[in-house]
Amino acid sequence: MPEKQTLERATKAKRAGKSPSTQAGAFVKEQIDHIREGKHGAKSAKQAIAIGLSEARRSGVKMKSPKKGTASEATRKKAAQDTKAAHRTKKSPSTESKAKRSAASTRALKRESTKAASPKALSRQSHAAASRRSAADRSAAAKKGWATRRARAATASKGSQGSRARHASR
Repeated sequence: MPEKQTLERATKAKRAGKSPSTQAGAFVKEQIDHIREGKHGAKSAKQAIAIGLSEARRSGVKMKSPKKGTASEATRKKAAQDTKAAHRTKKSPSTESKAKRSAASTRALKRESTKAASPKALSRQSHAAASRRSAADRSAAAKKGWATRRARAATASKGSQGSRARHASR
Protein backbone atom coordinates (compact mmCIF):
# COMPACT_ATOMS: atom_id res chain seq x y z
CA MET A 1 0.00 0.00 0.00
CA PRO A 2 1.51 3.34 -1.02
CA GLU A 3 2.02 6.06 1.53
CA LYS A 4 -0.46 8.94 1.72
CA GLN A 5 2.25 11.42 0.71
CA THR A 6 3.02 9.42 -2.45
CA LEU A 7 -0.64 9.32 -3.47
CA GLU A 8 -0.88 13.10 -2.92
CA ARG A 9 2.26 13.70 -5.01
CA ALA A 10 0.85 11.60 -7.86
CA THR A 11 -2.53 13.35 -7.66
CA LYS A 12 -0.83 16.74 -7.73
CA ALA A 13 1.12 15.69 -10.85
CA LYS A 14 -2.12 14.54 -12.50
CA ARG A 15 -3.85 17.85 -11.71
CA ALA A 16 -0.86 19.70 -13.19
CA GLY A 17 -1.41 17.77 -16.43
CA LYS A 18 1.78 15.71 -16.17
CA SER A 19 2.11 12.45 -18.08
CA PRO A 20 1.21 9.10 -16.47
CA SER A 21 4.90 8.13 -16.37
CA THR A 22 5.64 11.28 -14.34
CA GLN A 23 2.77 10.44 -11.99
CA ALA A 24 4.16 6.92 -11.61
CA GLY A 25 7.57 8.42 -10.76
CA ALA A 26 6.27 9.21 -7.26
CA PHE A 27 5.66 5.49 -6.64
CA VAL A 28 9.04 4.48 -8.05
CA LYS A 29 10.74 7.07 -5.83
CA GLU A 30 8.90 5.64 -2.81
CA GLN A 31 10.25 2.15 -3.58
CA ILE A 32 13.80 3.47 -4.01
CA ASP A 33 13.46 5.27 -0.66
CA HIS A 34 12.15 2.08 1.02
CA ILE A 35 15.15 0.13 -0.26
CA ARG A 36 17.57 2.84 0.88
CA GLU A 37 15.94 2.91 4.33
CA GLY A 38 16.39 -0.85 4.56
CA LYS A 39 12.68 -1.75 4.68
CA HIS A 40 13.37 -4.32 1.95
CA GLY A 41 15.77 -4.94 -0.90
CA ALA A 42 15.58 -5.78 -4.60
CA LYS A 43 17.50 -7.97 -7.03
CA SER A 44 18.14 -5.02 -9.34
CA ALA A 45 17.18 -1.41 -10.02
CA LYS A 46 14.88 -2.79 -12.72
CA GLN A 47 12.94 -4.77 -10.10
CA ALA A 48 12.64 -1.71 -7.84
CA ILE A 49 11.22 0.28 -10.76
CA ALA A 50 8.84 -2.57 -11.67
CA ILE A 51 7.46 -2.69 -8.11
CA GLY A 52 6.87 1.08 -8.20
CA LEU A 53 5.11 0.91 -11.59
CA SER A 54 2.94 -1.97 -10.40
CA GLU A 55 1.90 0.05 -7.34
CA ALA A 56 1.15 3.07 -9.53
CA ARG A 57 -1.10 1.05 -11.84
CA ARG A 58 -2.93 -0.47 -8.86
CA SER A 59 -3.44 3.03 -7.43
CA GLY A 60 -5.17 4.20 -10.60
CA VAL A 61 -2.39 5.85 -12.64
CA LYS A 62 -3.39 5.32 -16.27
CA MET A 63 -0.14 3.72 -17.41
CA LYS A 64 -0.44 1.63 -20.56
CA SER A 65 0.90 -1.92 -20.65
CA PRO A 66 4.19 -2.29 -22.54
CA LYS A 67 3.82 -2.91 -26.29
CA LYS A 68 4.24 -6.40 -27.70
CA GLY A 69 7.91 -7.14 -28.26
CA THR A 70 9.18 -4.49 -25.82
CA ALA A 71 8.58 -6.60 -22.69
CA SER A 72 7.96 -10.25 -21.88
CA GLU A 73 4.47 -11.69 -22.05
CA ALA A 74 4.50 -12.17 -18.25
CA THR A 75 5.33 -8.49 -17.70
CA ARG A 76 2.58 -7.38 -20.07
CA LYS A 77 0.10 -9.72 -18.36
CA LYS A 78 1.07 -8.38 -14.91
CA ALA A 79 0.64 -4.77 -16.11
CA ALA A 80 -2.85 -5.56 -17.44
CA GLN A 81 -3.69 -7.34 -14.17
CA ASP A 82 -2.53 -4.31 -12.13
CA THR A 83 -4.60 -1.93 -14.26
CA LYS A 84 -7.66 -4.16 -13.81
CA ALA A 85 -7.06 -4.29 -10.04
CA ALA A 86 -7.32 -0.48 -9.85
CA HIS A 87 -10.88 -0.58 -11.23
CA ARG A 88 -12.05 -3.56 -9.21
CA THR A 89 -14.44 -2.80 -6.36
CA LYS A 90 -14.85 -6.30 -4.91
CA LYS A 91 -11.50 -7.89 -4.11
CA SER A 92 -11.64 -11.59 -4.97
CA PRO A 93 -9.08 -13.53 -2.85
CA SER A 94 -9.78 -13.94 0.84
CA THR A 95 -8.09 -11.50 3.21
CA GLU A 96 -6.13 -14.36 4.76
CA SER A 97 -4.63 -15.57 1.48
CA LYS A 98 -3.79 -11.97 0.47
CA ALA A 99 -2.00 -11.42 3.79
CA LYS A 100 -0.03 -14.66 3.39
CA ARG A 101 1.00 -13.78 -0.17
CA SER A 102 1.95 -10.24 0.83
CA ALA A 103 4.03 -11.46 3.77
CA ALA A 104 5.79 -14.02 1.56
CA SER A 105 6.77 -11.43 -1.06
CA THR A 106 7.97 -9.02 1.64
CA ARG A 107 10.06 -11.82 3.20
CA ALA A 108 11.59 -12.57 -0.19
CA LEU A 109 12.40 -8.90 -0.77
CA LYS A 110 13.97 -8.60 2.70
CA ARG A 111 16.49 -11.27 1.74
CA GLU A 112 17.67 -9.15 -1.20
CA SER A 113 20.45 -6.58 -1.14
CA THR A 114 19.83 -2.84 -0.86
CA LYS A 115 22.47 -2.13 -3.53
CA ALA A 116 19.72 -2.00 -6.18
CA ALA A 117 18.87 1.55 -5.05
CA SER A 118 22.45 2.84 -5.02
CA PRO A 119 23.18 5.85 -7.24
CA LYS A 120 25.55 3.67 -9.30
CA ALA A 121 22.93 0.97 -9.90
CA LEU A 122 20.26 3.51 -10.86
CA SER A 123 22.71 5.30 -13.15
CA ARG A 124 23.62 2.02 -14.86
CA GLN A 125 19.93 1.17 -15.28
CA SER A 126 18.99 4.57 -16.77
CA HIS A 127 22.02 4.51 -19.08
CA ALA A 128 21.10 1.02 -20.32
CA ALA A 129 17.46 2.06 -20.83
CA ALA A 130 18.53 5.13 -22.79
CA SER A 131 20.87 3.11 -25.00
CA ARG A 132 17.94 0.89 -26.04
CA ARG A 133 16.13 3.94 -27.44
CA SER A 134 16.91 5.28 -30.89
CA ALA A 135 19.09 8.36 -31.36
CA ALA A 136 16.10 10.22 -32.86
CA ASP A 137 13.95 9.35 -29.84
CA ARG A 138 16.62 10.52 -27.40
CA SER A 139 17.13 13.71 -29.40
CA ALA A 140 13.38 14.44 -29.45
CA ALA A 141 13.18 13.95 -25.67
CA ALA A 142 16.14 16.30 -25.14
CA LYS A 143 14.56 18.96 -27.38
CA LYS A 144 11.24 18.66 -25.54
CA GLY A 145 13.02 19.06 -22.19
CA TRP A 146 14.96 22.04 -23.51
CA ALA A 147 11.75 23.72 -24.73
CA THR A 148 10.03 23.35 -21.35
CA ARG A 149 13.11 24.58 -19.47
CA ARG A 150 13.38 27.54 -21.84
CA ALA A 151 9.70 28.43 -21.34
CA ARG A 152 10.11 28.22 -17.56
CA ALA A 153 13.26 30.35 -17.65
CA ALA A 154 11.51 32.99 -19.79
CA THR A 155 8.64 33.21 -17.31
CA ALA A 156 11.06 33.50 -14.38
CA SER A 157 13.20 36.18 -16.04
CA LYS A 158 10.13 38.29 -16.89
CA GLY A 159 9.30 38.41 -13.21
CA SER A 160 12.83 39.43 -12.20
CA GLN A 161 13.05 42.09 -14.95
CA GLY A 162 9.86 43.69 -13.68
CA SER A 163 11.20 43.92 -10.15
CA ARG A 164 14.53 45.30 -11.44
CA ALA A 165 12.69 48.05 -13.30
CA ARG A 166 10.66 48.92 -10.19
CA HIS A 167 13.78 49.12 -8.02
CA ALA A 168 15.69 51.20 -10.59
CA SER A 169 12.95 53.86 -10.72
CA ARG A 170 13.29 54.57 -6.98
